[in-house]
Amino acid sequence: MLELVYVVSGYGRMTILKGICIKVEKGEIVTLIGANGAGKSTTLNTICGIIPARSGKIYFEESDITNLPTKEIVFRGITQIPEGRRLFPEMSVKENIEMGAYLRNDKEKINTDINKIYDIFPVLKEREKLPAGSLSGGEQQMLAIARGLMAKPKLLLMDEPSLGLAPIIVEQIFKIIKEINKAGTTIFIVEQNAYKALSIAHRGYVIATGEIVLSDTGQNLLKNELVRKTYLGESDN
Repeated sequence: MLELVYVVSGYGRMTILKGICIKVEKGEIVTLIGANGAGKSTTLNTICGIIPARSGKIYFEESDITNLPTKEIVFRGITQIPEGRRLFPEMSVKENIEMGAYLRNDKEKINTDINKIYDIFPVLKEREKLPAGSLSGGEQQMLAIARGLMAKPKLLLMDEPSLGLAPIIVEQIFKIIKEINKAGTTIFIVEQNAYKALSIAHRGYVIATGEIVLSDTGQNLLKNELVRKTYLGESDN
């Protein structure tokens, strides 16, 4: 569904991604783990066209989307849920959800889909008239995911969905991610919580200083000695 072929990108004179190759197959959860500054968010922003690729190719459903405008990439079926949620705090929960559908042409189906969202996130139904800024961190993350789903994406890109959340809420968020995937949405997730991300991933990649250094199934990466020592804080000693 998605393929990055030797993609190089960065900011100004700084090169962040140094020729990375990543594949995401339809129906998978694929995760990209790595330390702060390794290039995880840059990868997502390059896929979305927010940062232009300097070289290499990005393919979505076998079409070249390298450096297409972000709006066109969203229209083709890729939606990113950014780090830090980036909600509209003064607008209501429901209005934020509706914002996710702004590019859709099937306006008559939007209310049906909002009700489906409320089935997944009952707490958002309870708080639909409240300003988004009044929600807890976990509720705001749920709202960010809900808004992303309203675009009816074929591929959902998630940037650090567990950031700043209490462990019990992290469990909830990852359970929801699995349910969204089982319902048919392919997911590419960038996450510092390597254990949780690899636990739900079909496959994973490890990025270090802008290069892919490991790739394997999620379960194999959880057992990998380098991953355990560097990203899971475990040791054989």
